[in-house]
Amino acid sequence: MEKEKKSYNLVIGIAALILIILIIAIVGYFVSKPKPLVIQGEAEASEYRISGKVPGRIEEFYVKEGQEVHKGDTVAFIDSPEVRAKLIQANAARNAAAAQSDKARHGARSEQIQGAYQLWQQAIVQEDVMKKSLDRVQRLYDQKVIAAQKYDETKAKYDAAVAQTLAAKSQYDMAVSGARMEDKAAARALVDQASGAVQEVESYLSELYLVSPADGIISATYPKVGELVGQGSPVASVIDLKDLWFTFNIREDYLHGMKQGDKVTVVIPALDGKEISATVNYIAVRESYATWKATKETGMYDAKTFEVRAVPDQAVEGILPGMSAIVKQK
Repeated sequence: MEKEKKSYNLVIGIAALILIILIIAIVGYFVSKPKPLVIQGEAEASEYRISGKVPGRIEEFYVKEGQEVHKGDTVAFIDSPEVRAKLIQANAARNAAAAQSDKARHGARSEQIQGAYQLWQQAIVQEDVMKKSLDRVQRLYDQKVIAAQKYDETKAKYDAAVAQTLAAKSQYDMAVSGARMEDKAAARALVDQASGAVQEVESYLSELYLVSPADGIISATYPKVGELVGQGSPVASVIDLKDLWFTFNIREDYLHGMKQGDKVTVVIPALDGKEISATVNYIAVRESYATWKATKETGMYDAKTFEVRAVPDQAVEGILPGMSAIVKQK
C-alpha cells in the first residue's frame, strides 16, 4: 500500500513539473513574441509666410492667431512715410517731364514766333536796300567812275544781307515748326520713364497692406504693433488645412516594397482612433544630416531612413498639423 502511494506521488510530481514547464514555455512564447511594428508619423500642412516688399512699422493687425482667413483678406498694415514721400517726388518728376513734352510738341510761344517773323522781315528790307546800293555801284563801276575796292565792299555787304535774310528765315521756320522729331520723341520717353517710376512707387504703396495668399488659419504673428520690420521679413504665417498630408520616417528594411500610389490606412489617436484612407505620393531617402536617426546597429549593415508622405483620399474634419498618425498594419 505504501508502495502504491509513493508511485502516485511520483506521478503527481512529474505531472506538476510538466505543467510548470508548459506554463513557462507558453509565457515565454508570448513574452518573446515580437511586437507588431508601429509606424508613427504626424500630420503636416502647407504653411505660407506673409511678408512685404517695403520696410516700415507695423501700424495695425487685422487678425489674431488661430483666426480663420480667406485668400485676399487683409492681415496687417505697414506704415512707411518714406514710400509716400517717394510718390510725391515721382509725381513731381512726371509733371515736369509732361511739361517739357508739351513744350516740345506745341513749339515756341506766339510771341517768339512773332519776334522771329519781324527779324526776318527786317532782314528782307536790309537785303533790298543793299540790292539797290549794289545796282547803283555796279553802274558806276561799269562806267569806270569808282574804284574796284568800292564795288567789292558793296558786293560783300549785299552778300552778308542775303545770308542774314536766310538765317532769319530759318529761325522763323524753326519757331513755327517747333522742336525736332527726335526732341519730341525724347520728351515723350522722359514722360514714360517718369510714369513708370510713379507706377512702381504706387505698387509699393499697395504692398503696405499685407494679405493672406490662401485660405487657412493664422498660426503665428511675429512682430508686435509698432515694431519695425525689414523688407521681406515675415509678419504672420497661414496654414492651409486643405493642403494636408501625413509624413512618416520609415527604416528601409520596413518599407517592404512600398511605392507611390499604394493605399494605406492611417489611425489618428487625437480623433478617437479615426481611420483615414490615404495614398502614398512621395518616397525619398532622408538627408544624412537629418535629425531623425538613419541607422541602427544590427550587426550587418546600416539601414537608412526614408521619408514617406501620404495624402488623405478625402477631407478630414477636425484634423490639425502636428497630430500623431499611425499606419494600421494589414
